[in-house]
Amino acid sequence: MPLILLLVFLLLLLFGPQWWAKAVLRRHSRPRPDYPGTGGEFARHLLDKFELHTVRVEVAPQGDHYDPQAKVVRLTPDNLDGKSLTAVAVAAHEVGHALQDHLGYGPLRWRSRLVLLAQRAEKMGVGVMMVLPLVALVTRSPVAGGATFLVGLISIATMAVVHLVTLPVELDASFGRALPLLKAGRYIDEKDERAARQILRACALTYLAASLASLFNVWRWLRLWRR
Repeated sequence: MPLILLLVFLLLLLFGPQWWAKAVLRRHSRPRPDYPGTGGEFARHLLDKFELHTVRVEVAPQGDHYDPQAKVVRLTPDNLDGKSLTAVAVAAHEVGHALQDHLGYGPLRWRSRLVLLAQRAEKMGVGVMMVLPLVALVTRSPVAGGATFLVGLISIATMAVVHLVTLPVELDASFGRALPLLKAGRYIDEKDERAARQILRACALTYLAASLASLFNVWRWLRLWRR
């Protein structure tokens, strides 16, 4: 029984934030005829307001995000073409990242560098883990096998670091940029402010789930190594 409870707790810890975030975004995605424009049009309006004319707004089937390399705000079709509180809040969040980039926000720059490093390191780590049994078999040396395993573990752990750095970047985009923009410009009614806070929190906490999953993966490999 305790083992089942522990498993349920781990599942809630790892996937709970993501489930909650999706539920919040879906709850406030119903059309709002009182909004003058779509999420994509609102993103374009905010970018032009801050003279970020070179930053484009495009559709992104695989998830809302800002690409600092290409200078593009990408929104899913529902948020790009939809007139909903979710579309407006998500658009403001992604424009918040564009503002971070424009102002030289340090954590965003660190995240961008770490993402490139982590992608290469993760590929190397997966390759190392795949050849680990062969190395141990050929060399018949526990030291060689342990060293190979450690290299693979470190490379995989870099992705966990990326997710941990990402969380404060996302919180700043939501509550340091997007929410003040929505309130100062009176783009949303006061009655929608609480819901907008929930949406912006959901945008940030999606990455918390990824952080926890990465840390759990590292912990799992460490336990295996200690055996």
